[in-house]
Amino acid sequence: MTTTAIENLWQEFRETGSKVAKDKLLVEYAHLVKYITQRLAVNLPPSVDRDDLFGSGIMGLIKAVETFEPERGFKFETYAGHKIRGAILDELRALDWVPRSVRQKSRELQRVFSKLENRLGRSPYDDEVCDELGISIEEYEQMLSEVTPATVVSLDESMSDFDSDSREVRVIDQIENSSSPSPLRELGYKEIKGILKGAITDLPENERLVVALYHYEELTLKEIGAVLNLTESRVSQIHSKAVMKLRARLLQKIDVY
Repeated sequence: MTTTAIENLWQEFRETGSKVAKDKLLVEYAHLVKYITQRLAVNLPPSVDRDDLFGSGIMGLIKAVETFEPERGFKFETYAGHKIRGAILDELRALDWVPRSVRQKSRELQRVFSKLENRLGRSPYDDEVCDELGISIEEYEQMLSEVTPATVVSLDESMSDFDSDSREVRVIDQIENSSSPSPLRELGYKEIKGILKGAITDLPENERLVVALYHYEELTLKEIGAVLNLTESRVSQIHSKAVMKLRARLLQKIDVY
């Protein structure tokens, strides 16, 4: 469909609320739902129904079409992307699809990465992590495969309260109200970016490459595997390991502060 035709559909829908125009817009932008669903599904276990996620994404797209205000100066694709992703993540949280054992393993890996980095002054090697955990390299790789689904964080998950050793708070309790003014927000963003930039630089070359291709070039793990001549499961392990190291570095810096 041409740009002019799409603009005419938007105009018709805004002026008349035409269901026909709305349905045509949904068909035109349905590819966004497919793309975002596929990217999120990469880190999910087979037990999660992709069709359910796609359905939730469609509901997000419908909401985006109904509430989009072009006069605000945003591209619809950007606006819809946030709505679709939010709807899918809400569905995942409602499913509570990450087993407690997986979350425990994820926390344990982050703790070990942070501990070894403090001790060694660098990112630990695989054999050093295995020695600390007392497991074989095969068990370590299996552990990485199991914690891959834990890359989407539940807002109800508990986290340590660094101001107290006796209580825990939920992730959702630490999320700042974006509508409230905060003079420190931009400074915090810059600080976190600086920490992550240094942590990424310290990663081994293969992990740096996977992080760059996945998070910056937005390739799927399957596409990265084709580029690097690796299996998708191996790329998933490398990505999980890199994410664990980055999280450990952030937690280490936060704990210091």
